[in-house]
This record gives sequence, structure tokens and C-alpha cells, in this order.
Amino acid sequence: MKLIVDSGSTKTDWIALDANNEVSFETQTQGLNPQVLSDQILEERIVNNYDLYRQRKSVKQIYFYGAGCGTRPPRELLKDVLQGIFVNAQILVKEDTFAAVYAATTACEKSIVCILGTGSNCSYFDGAEVEQRITSLGYILMDDGSGNYYGRQLLRDYYFNKIPKEMAKVFEDSFDLSSETIKANLYKKPNPNTYLATFARFLIENKENEYSQGLIKKGFDLFARHQILQFENAKEVPVHFIGSIAFYLQQELKEVLASLGLTTGKILKKPIEGLVDHHKNLD
Repeated sequence: MKLIVDSGSTKTDWIALDANNEVSFETQTQGLNPQVLSDQILEERIVNNYDLYRQRKSVKQIYFYGAGCGTRPPRELLKDVLQGIFVNAQILVKEDTFAAVYAATTACEKSIVCILGTGSNCSYFDGAEVEQRITSLGYILMDDGSGNYYGRQLLRDYYFNKIPKEMAKVFEDSFDLSSETIKANLYKKPNPNTYLATFARFLIENKENEYSQGLIKKGFDLFARHQILQFENAKEVPVHFIGSIAFYLQQELKEVLASLGLTTGKILKKPIEGLVDHHKNLD
């Protein structure tokens, strides 16, 4: 049995394939970002899943693609955690960029592939190799246009009284916005980036508001200028997107890209199905 895994900071999709490459089971856990979670929390989130724990000794291969796996130390941390659970498995850990590329592109297609979910990143794919020029410094300094970016901006604007009054009242009724709760989630609890991203749902649900439109397009414009336009031929190739923010705000995303002379390619909510097809085709 092999496991194909796509992990974001919020949730992780697992699909198990049997010896005939047929789906044995599908399941989901909380996000497994080794940049923001300890090895203990990572292990707990995996072993608390019944299907994974029950099948742990039957797994022979794991292909794990995850947020927070862009550098060696977090990759090794996560691999050690997985190896301790799936003791009979050979394990490959790569950053989530590769999952997005494998899911969104066709053979030999030159393109730019972006992730806009809880976090954000961008890579160039020349049809064979993946190039990523920007090293992410995490959700505090990077992640323009992501769920946590929009959550951070909403909270700042709320406390600086920049959200229109009627919309601010709806925001208050939708979340616990006490300073104590916010600071506890940001500075004392795990996954502060995921916590921030929960507020993006409010922006999506109220996206027709003039304030929302301005904030949404500002985030996408920053992302495009900082990430996509770094590639010299950005205006000559399609730009693909993976992630819930891109998926649910795709109209605004397309408008921003068009204003910059960029061509929108595929917009996929999750890469897991394309990722599974990729691995089936390798066999």
C-alpha cells in the first residue's frame, strides 16, 4: 500500500492506493506544517486518525507534499515523525509546490504555478524542473494574498476602525474578537497562521462589499507583483493556481491578473486528485 498525501496548514488529505493502484481509502487530518508544529503535535494528529493508525504497518511507500517543507530541517522532522508511525514505509517528503505543479500542469508545459490557500507561494515550471526564487519567511513576513494575509488585514482594519460600520457589526457577530482571545491564539496556541486564515471565510462571504473588493484585490496585486512578475516570461505563459482562496475568489483574481497582462490558467481547489493521477502514471 502507498499513501499519497497533500498537506496544508489547515488540513491534510490522504489517499491510499493498493497494489493495483486502486483507491483503498481516503481520509483527512488536521494540517501538518512542521514549521509551526512540534513533533509531538504532528504525531498526535496522525495517530488519532483511525484509518491511518489501523493501516500503519501495511504502508510501504509514502509520498508526502506539504506546506512548511521547503527547507531540509522541517522535512527531516516530518520524515522522522512519519517513520516512527509507518515503520515499514519508504518515505519521500517534498514541499507543497510540487503537488501543485504535478496537479495543474500537463507534460512539458511551461507555466507558473501558485498556491493561494492558508499560505501562498509561487514557482516556475519549465516542463521538467521547478524553480522557486523566493525563500518564504513564513506567515508574518510573507504570504501575500493568502488566507492568513486576509485574516491579518481584517483584524487590523477592525481594530483601527477601517471596516464600514455595518460590516464591522456582522464581523463582531461572526467571531470572538476580544483582544484576549486574539492574542491567545496568535501567541500561545499552535497554528497561528491557520487561526488567522479562519477569518478569510468572512471576506469570501461578504466579497461583494466595496471594502472587501478593495482588500481582496490589494492582496492579489501584492502577490502578483512580488511573486509572479519576478519571472521574466510571466506574461508569456499561463499562471495556474491551487488553493481555496484562489478558488473562491477566482473572479477577483482573474481581474487582477488581467490588469497586469497575465494569463490565468487552471484554478483548482485541491491538488490531491491530480497528484494521485501523477503517481499512477509513474508506475
